[in-house]
Amino acid sequence: MTTENATYDLVVVGGGINGAGIARDAAGRGLRVLLCERDDLAAHTSSASTKLIHGGLRYLEYYEFGLVRKALREREVLLRAAPHIIWPMRFVMPHTRNLRPRWMIRTGLFLYDHLGGRSSLARSGAIKLQAHDAGKALHGDFRDGYIYSDCWVQDSRLVTLNALDAAERGADIRPRTSCTGARRAGDRWHVELRDETSGDTTNLTARALVNAAGPWVSSFLQSITGEQQRQGDKQVRLVKGSHLVVPRLFDHDQAYLLQNPDGRVVFVIPYEHDYTLIGTTDELFAGDPGKIAISAEETTYLCETVGRYFRRTVTPDDVVWSYAGVRPLYDDHAAEASAVTRDYVLDLDTRDGEAPLLSVFGGKITTYRTLAEDVLAQLAAPLGITDRRWTAATTLPGGDIPDADFDAWLPTLAQRYPFIPEGLLWRYARNYGTRIHTLLGDARSLDDLGAHLGDGIYAAELEYLVRYEWARTAEDVLWRRSRMGLHITEDTGCTLHAWFAHRTEHPPAARRSASG
Repeated sequence: MTTENATYDLVVVGGGINGAGIARDAAGRGLRVLLCERDDLAAHTSSASTKLIHGGLRYLEYYEFGLVRKALREREVLLRAAPHIIWPMRFVMPHTRNLRPRWMIRTGLFLYDHLGGRSSLARSGAIKLQAHDAGKALHGDFRDGYIYSDCWVQDSRLVTLNALDAAERGADIRPRTSCTGARRAGDRWHVELRDETSGDTTNLTARALVNAAGPWVSSFLQSITGEQQRQGDKQVRLVKGSHLVVPRLFDHDQAYLLQNPDGRVVFVIPYEHDYTLIGTTDELFAGDPGKIAISAEETTYLCETVGRYFRRTVTPDDVVWSYAGVRPLYDDHAAEASAVTRDYVLDLDTRDGEAPLLSVFGGKITTYRTLAEDVLAQLAAPLGITDRRWTAATTLPGGDIPDADFDAWLPTLAQRYPFIPEGLLWRYARNYGTRIHTLLGDARSLDDLGAHLGDGIYAAELEYLVRYEWARTAEDVLWRRSRMGLHITEDTGCTLHAWFAHRTEHPPAARRSASG
């Protein structure tokens, strides 16, 4: 079945962090926006990151001072905007004599502390590992080290919250909807969409089209729009990054940055209370970005890195979960994958005054908000709007926690909801922030949360995720709206799949705002 829709100001193709951020910014400026994503929100690159909001300490080696400065400033902005899903973390770097010299590390950390201007995070410094908690997990020959600050983020939730904010500002968000055709006709784009669930098609028009398709940015230009690339040599360079999750390797809440003899670095990070996250790798990738998995060689590389530093060895048998993603980096023709710039490049094609097409090449999760601002700045003249920037001072849904102080706010929730077990309350607070009140509603007991499907998953949370966050499958809930997939039993997983199967047969009521 085919339907006809009215004209939009902006159609954004791609439901990763860049597309969601652009849709949010545009909707907040009063534009009529539609975002489409072939799969679930954050189904690919944006849920497969190392989960850091950071300046990128190692980028200083490649003289990416502008990118590091921009990212460090964004670290502060995002920490205030979403203190429930973003929080500070300290990183320990054991010193290895035959790798980067002390003067280089000290200089890099000094720049890291000062490039972004005033920071709310603790400064860097030198530490004696044998007298530090972080040293206990390391081999005894590591005596000296350095410590610095960055931030952790629930990456796929960051995407969802941007999409949710966009929707609440009037954007039309359509996951599981492919853009199957787009052609220019004067000052309009004629766009065809296909619902991947029902197969229905929709034809609409738009004043501008944004290609934020990530790893598919170039193929979208060629196969969907039929445009010959005016960008010349502007292409993305696909770089594969893989991660391991293993049982917890240490008892403290600090992370590690480990240097490897090949010049790369690997993070070892506390993850989901019970686990440790290890990553990432950097490999050039030439296959289908939608079909990707960690290789045996990458697994060995990461395990050997941990063994080089930690008393406890890690083998492939210890891995409880792994994931891989393709980062669509702007191709600056760097010789090594680890040296490819993480900054973004935008290309605006107006074709003699015709409807504009803007393509996004590259980028990183930390700078998605400034990328969105730059996109709207380039589209301001073609769309006849003022460049009114607003997102830097506005919280994301659930982020309006008093003074952005999560630790001070959490005890007030315990007083308000004494019937919620401590661990479950922490998870609700971290995932939903102040939107916890929408999720719990008038509940006065656990029984008021509906059926318990097992392992702390209640029907009330699933209803919330279906109604407000576009969850349609058990995988959406377990691996993108949360990482509960690591914590549940097989029986709970089966029950959750059955719940969604029943829900599909009995669709929920129309979606409404979650801001209550």
